[in-house]
Formats: sequence, C-alpha cells, structure tokens
Amino acid sequence: MSNLFIGNGVVIHLPGLFDELSKNEEKGLKDWEQRLLISDRAHLVFDLHQQVDGLQEQENSEKGTGLGTTKKGIGPTYSSKATRNGLRIGDLLGDFQQFSKRFIALTNMYQRMYPSLTVDVEAELKRYEEYAEKIRPLVIETVYFLYKSVREGKKILVEGANAAMLDIDFGTYPYVTSSNCSVGGVCTGLGLDPSSIGDVIGVVKAYTTRVGDGPFPTELHDEIGELLQMKGHEFGVTTKRKRRCGWLDVFLLQYTNMINGYTAICLTKLDILDTLKEIKLAVGYTLNGKKLESFPSSAAQLANVQVEYVTMPGWQTCTEGVRTFNDLPLNARKYVEKIEEILEVPVKWIGVGKGRESIITIN
Repeated sequence: MSNLFIGNGVVIHLPGLFDELSKNEEKGLKDWEQRLLISDRAHLVFDLHQQVDGLQEQENSEKGTGLGTTKKGIGPTYSSKATRNGLRIGDLLGDFQQFSKRFIALTNMYQRMYPSLTVDVEAELKRYEEYAEKIRPLVIETVYFLYKSVREGKKILVEGANAAMLDIDFGTYPYVTSSNCSVGGVCTGLGLDPSSIGDVIGVVKAYTTRVGDGPFPTELHDEIGELLQMKGHEFGVTTKRKRRCGWLDVFLLQYTNMINGYTAICLTKLDILDTLKEIKLAVGYTLNGKKLESFPSSAAQLANVQVEYVTMPGWQTCTEGVRTFNDLPLNARKYVEKIEEILEVPVKWIGVGKGRESIITIN
C-alpha cells in the first residue's frame, strides 16, 4: 500500500485539508488514515492568513498592482515562514500553551497592520487544539523517512503545484507564487538529496497558458486564443478564472530547461491545435531592437519584448484517435520535431486527448 506524503515545503490549511478529505471519502476514498503522512516541519495556513491575503490583494488592486492571488493565504503564510514568526505542524503538536502565545502574537501583529482584520482567538485556539489530536497519528519526521525509502529502493512520485514560471526566484516576478516550484523545490520541499533525482520530465502543453495577471508575450487576444481557451477547457483549478492562451513559447521553454534540466518532454493537448490552418512557435525575443540571448529577469522588460515566430502549417485533421507517432499527420509530426530541434530535448510522450489512453509514447 502506497503512502501519501505532504512535505515540509507545503503550507497547510487544516480546515481545508479535512474538508477535502471528507469530500473524497464521499466519493469512495478509503483507508486514508493509514496512508496519509504529514511533515512536522510543514507550516500552518490560518484563516487570518487568508483574510490578510484578500486585504492585500484588494489594496494592491486599488493601486493597480494586483497580482491575481487565489486569496488562499499562501503568500502571507510563506511571509510568516520567512520572517520566522510562522507556526509549524510540530509546534501544534508540542507545548500547546506556547503554541497559543505565538498564535496570539501573530494575530496581534496582523491586526496592527490591518485594523479591519477580525479573529476570534479563543475559538481558533479551541479548534486547533482539536486538530492537534486529529492529525497527531499522521505526523512524522520527514528527512529520515524519505532517506530510508530511497535506500530501500522504493519509488517516490513527487507532485508540486504550479509551473516553472510561477517560481518565486525564476518566474515572472512579482506575478509568481510564494515558493520554489522548479526542480530545486523537490529537494528543499521534501528533504530529498539532489543525487536521488533521476529523470526530469517537462510537462508542456502544445500552446502556452497563464492564469492571473502578468506579462504574456505570446498571448492571443483573437478568435484563436478563444478557441484554445474553449476547446482546451482552460479554467483555473482554484479560481475557475479563464486561462489566458497563446502560442507555444519555446524561447521560454529553453529558459525553464536551463533551470530544470529536462531529460524528456511530455507534450500535452496537441489535439487542441487540430483545426488550425497555421501554427506559430515563439523562438526568440528582441527588446529595444536588440535580440535577447536569455529570458528577461524583469516583468517590465518582458512586457515590452517583441516576439520572433516560426510559422508552421497546421494539419487540420483530428488526432484524438491516434495512438502511434507515425500515425500522426505529417505536419503534426513536424511540429513536434521542430520543438525537439529548438529545445534540444526529446519529446517522449504526446497527449491527444483527455484520458491516459490518449498518450502516445515515442520509443
């Protein structure tokens, strides 16, 4: 039986976690109490963090600098972590009196910053005292657990939220998340040593999407962008907002490859391009008339780049039933091969539909 493991790099809203578990139980989830493990180093997201997140976004939006946050309290929780006044799972399971003092101090700090913030401290502490006993059997020390698992030859599948360009260090800052969601986050977010990482698979759509604000050089504001959005069912998982859609940005992929070191690419949603007469690939940027050698670091620069495209003929044939690479239309194969050529990374899997059976494996 496999374990489900929430690592130290995750920030956890316990009410949301147990609500999600309850909903999945109704759908048939069983034995999660024997399978779910939680790092004692993971930081807690409190309701006050979520309130602060909303207040900050409202304040920024009024200034015209909104980031499109999900208002789930992620940013404020990582801020608490970075300023060393956050609270971790291990703190909750330790001396509860000490936990209470630190929670009150955290609340007071935020109430000084945001006078409209309302927190029923007594009710919150009572609730978290109950949560402490509820999660106690699930909590472990993570580093040794994973070290032992690797030594025993167990398979570890790591799932992280968000794409490389939302990485706090390497993404389109400030339009990013609050953590490292590049490959380095596997080590810092779990305690795995770098030598234990094998192949790195870059999962890439056949076109580019983005939820929220921020510069998007290849974004399409026409009927093609609308087609990609509607046919691809591009809606944000958390916010349900429409994802912005544009041509595949291979210049951007070259940059994320420098950071992540892809050994192979899984190209998904190729079938969404089936009806297009022509398809473009972004292969370079220029800024103020100068060709850029690397992806710009600042959002201001990125917002002003001119994109160099390669235009390729579409295949205008349905690919949803195709199961081998050679059975794809010629122009579809050329599109995939062009991506490989520019990126210098093999495409080993191609998605042409919603289900697992729609993945083409290239040997």
